Amino acid sequence: MTINDIDKELMPQHIAIIMDGNRRWAKERGVDPRLGHKEGAETLERIATYANEIGLKYMTVYAFSTENWKRTKEEVGALMKLLELYLDKFLNRESLRNIRIRLLGDVEGLNPSLRDRIYKIVEKSKDNTGLTLNIAFNYGGRDEIVKAVRKISERVKNDDISIDEIDEDMVSNNLYTQGEPDPDLLIRPGGEVRISNFLLWQLAYTEFLFVDKYWPDFSKKDLLEAIYTYEKRNRKFGGK
Repeated sequence: MTINDIDKELMPQHIAIIMDGNRRWAKERGVDPRLGHKEGAETLERIATYANEIGLKYMTVYAFSTENWKRTKEEVGALMKLLELYLDKFLNRESLRNIRIRLLGDVEGLNPSLRDRIYKIVEKSKDNTGLTLNIAFNYGGRDEIVKAVRKISERVKNDDISIDEIDEDMVSNNLYTQGEPDPDLLIRPGGEVRISNFLLWQLAYTEFLFVDKYWPDFSKKDLLEAIYTYEKRNRKFGGK
């Protein structure tokens, strides 16, 4: 499988990825789970860079959910340090390879040091015109919808809008992904077959692809094969 097998006209605009299997990858190799997360972060860098090279417009990856706080203090701490490390790595690059980085989730709930790095990387990359890489961190799909409902309710309360004006577009425009197309394709490595509270609104008509390998083993070829599989599907959006 090479890029020549892909029809650029049919290529999805937006791919979402649940980066699953880092801990199981480490467990099967008898190594510390932190190494699994490190390998997963390096896989993200490779895949995002390649997605940018082949012309993908948007990629949203699930990095840390609101439920992941239930993990051990040591593992959560390691994940936070890993994100700081990679944000610093990106910040030290002059062009970020023209990738625009956005963070989806409750940034205010993170520690000040990490929050400051997030604001810097978002600001530095905001004018880049290549791939938009959305990193869902401290993110939950239900929480995102609740926050959107609260924003809209506040506008109704202030008489800025009427209840009758509330429609799907208004809800979409109050989500973290406002201004972006919904994902065309969701990829979940790791062998699990569920969406785990990820982009619940946005995935309404997304094509799903579940891959039976762990995220650290996910390759450029796997991305191309996923795109190729997507291009062969007939998307009906509820029609016949």
